[in-house]
Amino acid sequence: MTARGPALGRAPARLLVPAGIAAVFLALPLVALLARVPWADFVDQLTEPAILDALRLSLVTSLAALAVVTVIGVPLAWVLARVDFPGRSLVRALVIVPLVLPPVVAGVALLSAFGRRGLVGAPLYDAFGITLPFTTAAVVVAHTFVSLPFFVLSVEGALRATNREYDVVAATLGASRWTTFRRVSLPLAGPGLLAGLVLGWARALGEFGATITFAGNYPGTTRTMPNAIYVALQTDQDAALVLSVILMLVSVAVLGLLRERWFDQAVRGPVRA
Repeated sequence: MTARGPALGRAPARLLVPAGIAAVFLALPLVALLARVPWADFVDQLTEPAILDALRLSLVTSLAALAVVTVIGVPLAWVLARVDFPGRSLVRALVIVPLVLPPVVAGVALLSAFGRRGLVGAPLYDAFGITLPFTTAAVVVAHTFVSLPFFVLSVEGALRATNREYDVVAATLGASRWTTFRRVSLPLAGPGLLAGLVLGWARALGEFGATITFAGNYPGTTRTMPNAIYVALQTDQDAALVLSVILMLVSVAVLGLLRERWFDQAVRGPVRA
């Protein structure tokens, strides 16, 4: 049983005061943003062609990246959670690196790998004339690179939180490892999978640094919502405020989707591991 309230005594002011300051510090910029939005012109601003193009491109590229992340991220998360192999810690470290990598550095790294003279990009260009940077496909690649860690860590944590004995029971009943993955492991990790999808999508939707470095900022082709905000701040601040509020509302929606058991399983999984 957990001790609460009077049993623990009154909370000390030396903790409450800095906690309150931290809460105000976090809330103040958001309140200021909402206060400055031209709500009377919100719908008109939202229907501007440039804003609609940025919204459309952001939705298309982020959802495309999410599809790629799901296809390659679920197997990677399962391997990290269920397979013992030399170098597993190194692979997990590689998964974590994009989380701490400065976004511009991520863009430069993508250029070094997939640029026209890059490690992979040069053979593609020489053999097939394919160039990836500064295209819509480059936006998808950048979104995939930055959102994949969020997805993999969430799913891996959920898989680790589930009891491996279920896998053993399935194996004793004659199920192959592939069948066990499809029928046992993946359904049990469902909340973590959903949390990873939402986190990955939100991260892709808000990506700026890697995208503008690797894909550029061309209207209708690579200008996503964050890029449009960057441009609008210099020419049309009302449009920048509208786009900023949209992204903020998306973040709030993500928090709503990750509440209670989905969020708990996604967060507790890595801790238990």
